[in-house]
Amino acid sequence: MALKCGIVGLPNVGKSTLFNCLSSAKAQSANFPFCTIEPNLGVITVPDERLTKLEELVKPQRVVPTTVEIVDIAGLVRGASKGEGLGNKFLGNIRETDAIIHVLRCFENENITHVDETIDPVRDKETIDIELQLKDLETVESRIAKVEKQARTGNDPEAKRMFRILSKYKEVLMEGKSARTVEVDPSDAAAVKSLELLTNKPILYVCNVDEPAVVKGNAHVEAVKEAIKDENSEMLMIAAATEADIAELDDFEERQMFLDDLGLKEAGVSKLIKSAYKLLQLETYFTAGVKEVRAWTYHKGSKAPQAAGVIHSDFEKGFIRAEVIKYNDFVTLGSELACKEAGKMSIEGKEYVVNDGDIMHFRFNV
Repeated sequence: MALKCGIVGLPNVGKSTLFNCLSSAKAQSANFPFCTIEPNLGVITVPDERLTKLEELVKPQRVVPTTVEIVDIAGLVRGASKGEGLGNKFLGNIRETDAIIHVLRCFENENITHVDETIDPVRDKETIDIELQLKDLETVESRIAKVEKQARTGNDPEAKRMFRILSKYKEVLMEGKSARTVEVDPSDAAAVKSLELLTNKPILYVCNVDEPAVVKGNAHVEAVKEAIKDENSEMLMIAAATEADIAELDDFEERQMFLDDLGLKEAGVSKLIKSAYKLLQLETYFTAGVKEVRAWTYHKGSKAPQAAGVIHSDFEKGFIRAEVIKYNDFVTLGSELACKEAGKMSIEGKEYVVNDGDIMHFRFNV
């Protein structure tokens, strides 16, 4: 399941530094605009303490975590929607992602230039918002031109519905709001998705702070919180430069001591990866055996056959049943056999909705 989060932001806000912390793929990092020209792709392991615990109990031959793809996209400037700078490339790259990680500079440092000379993360956010909204407005108006006549004069219910949806999005975009602020009726979800609006993608705002602000934040962070309070979005604080220092440490205990000194329970990049995973509406189930303990990614709300299909399409086509053990029961009792004997293994059919952390074994016949 190759789902991508795109890291975006103005030039010199710390996107590539953050990407370097997330991935073994090293994006170039320098103190000038457009340092990143080609999007850098990293396949990132999703940290999951449950996988470690299952490894301790099962002692398998190998352990396979789940992953998410992170793309470092070129910095955007004003006029991108009209092709300024690397605008067309930026917008094309972001359209290919499933969610957005928007990095905002929330630290002062006179040695690192800013394209607008002063530090104002809310202004920076609005700069990118406007460019994406303008591109979405262009998309919406183009679609309206194609369906409006048919919707007003014909008897095509689909054209009427699309015209209604497009008109609502046009109204919101004209107000300077992003598409994600629109409440969508479930029956319209497929039609909305087909529009591929940039500002409809789920978004996580990452406030890049300096080390002193990494625990409690600062005035810039508070300003961002206020600016996004009415959006359907999430926010996270991270000190990218500090994370880069932590990433250089090979020893786990040294990294943990560094974090303890900062007053942090876990690295910011771990929080970011988990947040990105959640942002994509993804959850994890496990398969656990002596040969392999493995984490599998599925879309939240999936039923058992669809979750089985993540392993192989034959599992979904020939699905018979799923044998399910809850993670907490497995950890408490210590093994699959103990769970069976205690009556903690359930047999589930095609309508079973998979829960995050389920340990599953599928029966199928093709």
